This record gives sequence, C-alpha cells and structure tokens, in this order.
Amino acid sequence: MIPWLTAGQPFPPVRAALAHPNGLLAASRDLTVDRLLDAYRHGIFPWYSEGEPVLWWSPHPRMVLYTDEFRVSRTFGKTLRRVARSERIELRANSAFEAVMRACAEPRRRETGTWITPAIVAAYTALHRLGRAASIETWIDGTLAGGLYGVSLGRMFFGESMFARADDASKIALAALVQILRNEKVPVIDCQQNTRHLASLGAREVGRADFLAHVRTAVAAAPIDWRAYMDRPLNALLTETRTD
Repeated sequence: MIPWLTAGQPFPPVRAALAHPNGLLAASRDLTVDRLLDAYRHGIFPWYSEGEPVLWWSPHPRMVLYTDEFRVSRTFGKTLRRVARSERIELRANSAFEAVMRACAEPRRRETGTWITPAIVAAYTALHRLGRAASIETWIDGTLAGGLYGVSLGRMFFGESMFARADDASKIALAALVQILRNEKVPVIDCQQNTRHLASLGAREVGRADFLAHVRTAVAAAPIDWRAYMDRPLNALLTETRTD
C-alpha cells in the first residue's frame, strides 16, 4: 500500500518508495504548482495515465545524464556543425513551451496513450510561466520539428520528454540544452528511468541516495536566467559541442 496524500500533506520520505513497482511512493488528487515544486526538490516526479490518480515516483536506481558525458558520434557531430550554420534550421528556447508539451503527448509508434495528460500540460505550463520549466525547440523552415522540455530548479534540470518530427530533431535540441547547461555550470540532467535511447546518448544509472544528495544542493543554488536565451537563435551553441 502507498499513502494517499490530501491537499497540503507532505510527501513521505523517499526511502518508503516501493521496490515493485520500482519507486512508487504516493498517490494524490492534486497536481498543483506547489505540489510539483515540492516533489522535484525531493527527487520525486508524477507519472500516471488518464483516469488514474496522480502517482508519485522516486525510482532506484535513477537514470541521469552528466552533461560532460553527453555522447556525440562523429556522424552526429557533422550534423550539429551543419545545423550551426544552417539558414533553414533554428534552435530556440522557450518560444513554444506548450506546443512542445502537446507534441510530446502525441502517441508514439506501438503506443495507444500518453502520460502527458491535459492536467500535466496545464500544471507544467504554469511552472513555465513562473520560470521553473523550459523548452528547447528545433524549427525547420519556420515549423516546429522537434524539441524537449523539463523542470529547471536552481542548477538542476529535470528532463521530462522529447519529440521529433524530423530526423535527429530532438537530439539536436538536446545537444543545445547540454551546451546551455555546461555554460551554466549545471552538471546533471535527470532522465528518470533507463531507456536504450538515453543510454546511447551517455546517460547512466546512479543510486537514489547519491542522486538525492546532489539534488538537495543543486536546487538551492541560484537559478538559470532563461531570459538570456530567448528571442535569439541558439545554433551557435552547437559549435562548442564535443564529439567522441
């Protein structure tokens, strides 16, 4: 059994999370901005399907991407250098946050549903308006072709989801995000759970205790000023990307 949280009730300690299913900690009805901020500050995130209560998770181990370990093959490096000087492709930050979320919510191949429910979109868009969530977008000929979004607290970035409507469009956005975070002295992106795709990009698992120790320090640091990256193309960042 897991606890049912009433409005305003704090989360239980993450050490109480279940081993099966891995990391399930609590359930609630509310998905407010305050609840989300409290969750992320404690290494907890929501993940549930339409019609279910809000389920809160803190898995062990945790998948993370150290920004200095982002893996760029020679082939992908050539792609990034081409994008850096392209006139057709433009990288932007926070110019279409909600559109990125809605694109991430579109069904993938062999999938029939999504965990990015209308309530999730509304809650994270509210976080974005407060400067606590950010998106990086890949635009091709003025059309949104790929991107990602996540929660940004202090010097910690919690990745949530990404999408691509063109080859490598989400990976290109990730490369731009990694370079921003390197410049901002943010060493870790939370990837939540292990996937083959994330592992191919250099992400790896760490223990929950080590992850939470880092989060406690990182979220208390001065936040990134995302306004510095808005209203201008970010393509030039890709020239700084290191290849394997």
